[in-house]
Amino acid sequence: MGGSLNVNHLAFLANGALWTIGLSLIALVGGGLAGFVVALARISPLRAVRILAAGYVQLIQGTPLLVIMFLTYFGLPPLGITVSPLTAASVSLTVYVGAYLGEIWRGCIESVPKQQWEAAEGLALSRTQRMMRVILPQAVRIATPPTVGFMVQIIKNTSLASVVGFVELARAGQIINNALFEPFLIYLIIAVVYFALCYPVSRLSRRLEASQGRPRLSVETA
Repeated sequence: MGGSLNVNHLAFLANGALWTIGLSLIALVGGGLAGFVVALARISPLRAVRILAAGYVQLIQGTPLLVIMFLTYFGLPPLGITVSPLTAASVSLTVYVGAYLGEIWRGCIESVPKQQWEAAEGLALSRTQRMMRVILPQAVRIATPPTVGFMVQIIKNTSLASVVGFVELARAGQIINNALFEPFLIYLIIAVVYFALCYPVSRLSRRLEASQGRPRLSVETA
């Protein structure tokens, strides 16, 4: 790469944007599965399970995603486990997203009116039946807006994958800038692309919240 910004550079950025979207989806699916387990563990009748789940959440929420990325990519090889940049980024984001979605979804499950829990128990349903047939269907409706809103955080946090050499949008821009030395123009384009990715998701989240008439359920992210 050299000279001035051209179509090839823009195509390279577009490819990075596609990887950003792909990595975001991987994090959402993987983190969603982990978050579902965490949410159920956080309300488990077994105290030991609740403590373990709470410990996981506190540990991950208290650790910067950047550090998790470093631990995964640079910390595992000395232990004999070599991972690719994509694997390291995917695992790190899955672990990170799982903790946050687990807390969001726990709050949504617990926000289901107490009367619904009591009614399900009064029908002599087992705990599994109560959760699957009564509580979770209602919790899913409550959880949809904050989950969609959290997707904005996932998209933005994929930029940290550049520290392990994964070429997503931010890393693609860095590579181009190292060749062209036009930081203002290149990073302005990157900012516009991130905005184009995040704004529709943010708008969708607000619209879902308005349609349900519920206050926003979310957690602070570092």
